[in-house]
Amino acid sequence: MPRSDILIVGGGLAGLFCALKLAPEPVTLLVAAPLGEGSSSAWAQGGVAAAVLPSDSPEMHAKDTEVAGAGIVDADLALSVAREARARVNDLLAFGAPFDRDASGALLPSQEAAHSARRIVRVKGDGAGAAIMAALIAKVRATPSINVVEGFVAEDLIVQDGRVAGVFARDAQGAYKAFTARATILATGGIGALYALTTNPPQATGAALAMGARAGARIADAEFVQFHPTAIDIGRDPAPLATEALRGEGAILVNRAGKRFMPALHKDAELAPRDVVARGVFAEVASGRGAFLDATKAVGAAFVEKFPNVASACLEAGIDPATQPIPVAPAEHYHMGGLWTDARGRTTLPGLWAAGESGSTGLHGGNRLASNSLLEAVVFAARAAEDVKTALAELPAPKTPTHAPRAVAPDAAGAREIREIMQRHVGVLRDEKGLRNAVVRLLRLREKAVACENLDLRNRAEAALLIAAAAYDRRESRGGHFRTDYPQADPKQAHRSSLTLDEALALAKTLVREEKSHVLARA
Repeated sequence: MPRSDILIVGGGLAGLFCALKLAPEPVTLLVAAPLGEGSSSAWAQGGVAAAVLPSDSPEMHAKDTEVAGAGIVDADLALSVAREARARVNDLLAFGAPFDRDASGALLPSQEAAHSARRIVRVKGDGAGAAIMAALIAKVRATPSINVVEGFVAEDLIVQDGRVAGVFARDAQGAYKAFTARATILATGGIGALYALTTNPPQATGAALAMGARAGARIADAEFVQFHPTAIDIGRDPAPLATEALRGEGAILVNRAGKRFMPALHKDAELAPRDVVARGVFAEVASGRGAFLDATKAVGAAFVEKFPNVASACLEAGIDPATQPIPVAPAEHYHMGGLWTDARGRTTLPGLWAAGESGSTGLHGGNRLASNSLLEAVVFAARAAEDVKTALAELPAPKTPTHAPRAVAPDAAGAREIREIMQRHVGVLRDEKGLRNAVVRLLRLREKAVACENLDLRNRAEAALLIAAAAYDRRESRGGHFRTDYPQADPKQAHRSSLTLDEALALAKTLVREEKSHVLARA
């Protein structure tokens, strides 16, 4: 049985950065896919938000974060993250990230929606994620203290004496192995694979939510799901992304008739907060008018040079973005919710930390500001690393587990059903009837998974149930959570949410009883 003092689960930006910041402490880095694959970080197109220009400041950055976050951002935390941003960018530079620079060698940031200044530190227009990940992977491979273990999917936490002591992970043959540790850091990414239309890789199943919640951790802000307004709508799964930087460069959104629709919806038009743009695009698509991102004038012939990744996806689908508008639709992109953590990355479970999209820190509130995701990943990876190093000597050694989960093949049909439920009822627009339907169906899928001891399906169903239950409970519209039956924000609900799995299950069982009583009453 592999044993380590420190176990990091996840090979995205947060996991890699945390491992590097822990060096030379020995670390086991457990990843589901080979490094560089299966991570949303590698697909990130925008960059890292940081106030690097003399005309900008951390205070301005924090204010923009608060405005975008729809009234529930932790203001003190946002300011502390914005002030730490430049130091983390410097770390990335030291690790080899090739950020864009001007002729004098100074960083050359770009503009993105809802930012009051050019502060997106990027790589060749739309290549930040891939370039940063390539640099960090090379550094990790060259760091002797980091033991990379590939091909294992973490599906359950090992809990001993009320403390997290590692994970059970499934290998390619379906067998489970115990990986024990004094300190466990979850950096497994988001929830995109719970939705039928997403920009996330298939590994983004929300497992951290389910594993943590099942062990008793509190979940924060689960209802707040960000749908990127400009996923390229060409039938691919996952959907490729048309970076927000295109709109920052002046690209516009039009319908099939060539009419712009965002100026009528928000004063900032295409540069409005993402939730506003996503609903605008969703309305055009749902009406049959279609939605298209037109960069033919703003970027034109320079498209391939400035945005090579977007251009490649378009050209493969037979679309020339230099001369043709790009068909787009909203797709699940980022989860503002996750395992509740404090400012050091600690969850409510002793021995467990979270970083990146697995955690919910209060930075994003109801709607993440563009390019704050990579920033949060490196800031909290560094903070968790520092906290673990400080706490390690006092953490007890784990015991050898006496059992492991039974090997059961993943349920592809069940996974597809969850994606359909979430897309239809817990998507860009929500209402009570749809959320009731989602909660009840997800509970049944969870019960099926428990009965057949299918951990993969159980994790998906429990993660989805936490999101749907939180959305049902928040009877207002705020940020990435929009209820058509409660379309206005309620000042009394201007606070973060908190939920346990037991509370979500109790709600679900209540709704099932109400459903049965209504059926009997009609009979």
